[in-house]
Amino acid sequence: MSDVAKVEALVKQYHALKSEIAKVIIGQDEVVSQILIAIFSGGHALLIGVPGLAKTLMVNTIAQTLGLDFKRIQFTPDLMPSDILGSEILDEHRQFKFIKGPIFANIILADEINRTPPKTQAALLEAMQERSVTVAGHNYKLDLPYFVLATQNPIEQEGTYPLPEAQLDRFMFAINLDYPTFEEEVQVVKATTSDVQAKVNSLFSAQEITEIQHVIRRIPVADNVIEYAVKMVAKTRPHGDSAPELVKNYLDWGAGPRASQNLILAAKTHAAIHGKFSPDIENVQAVAESILRHRIIKNYKAEAEGISEVQIIKSLF
Repeated sequence: MSDVAKVEALVKQYHALKSEIAKVIIGQDEVVSQILIAIFSGGHALLIGVPGLAKTLMVNTIAQTLGLDFKRIQFTPDLMPSDILGSEILDEHRQFKFIKGPIFANIILADEINRTPPKTQAALLEAMQERSVTVAGHNYKLDLPYFVLATQNPIEQEGTYPLPEAQLDRFMFAINLDYPTFEEEVQVVKATTSDVQAKVNSLFSAQEITEIQHVIRRIPVADNVIEYAVKMVAKTRPHGDSAPELVKNYLDWGAGPRASQNLILAAKTHAAIHGKFSPDIENVQAVAESILRHRIIKNYKAEAEGISEVQIIKSLF
């Protein structure tokens, strides 16, 4: 089967997947699309939204439809790295035996990731970047495909720890969840207050998703599109020559090279699920907001004048 045929098949699989997820998740169409783009690109996603917007249910449903092993880790202030990675114990023969932690799954839901101290947050860094963990000097490979989908509550500041920049940079997307529309909320209430439970079917296997990731990486990209993505990221750096006035005035820090890599990977996936065999500048722009939002750091002036990350990113287009 050629790569062209695989991309054509992916378009049909993607629409079937969206229909299956919609049995349980009402609305949030753009959010689901971005999570799927991150997964098919081999990236991680951070979901930011107030309580009650079905973040956990969404991740669980997506894991079921993709046919992947799913584990949820509830992040709390007393959570230790060993609670995530696993630990060594002495067995009955007085030999050290490694007991795997919940990080050993295909999809990890890191629920309320900003509730745990940086020491425990850092336990995810190696897993997210290297797809492996090191415990007591031994390196353990994680099963592929491997994704971390983390949730964060933006309004509760009590007892929370901001994610370090190094941790934020590991997430391909930072996705904002908004309240449902009036019509969607009516549908949610109808669906969740009856005795009928929607069931979703598994449409993929782990091997199929890994193959899709390889196909995405083989999609060709024109040099002008790559240069456009790299220039856009360079413009976010306030001390760079190409930074516009808005960036110089309102940003302390810009995005690094990982943003450029993610822009191209996500643009490839965005193009593929829409039936295109090579991404263009429009595909880069379609994914730019969620890729750059958490990688740029505003200064006090931006906070005081109410300038948002989205306004600054849109100005780069």
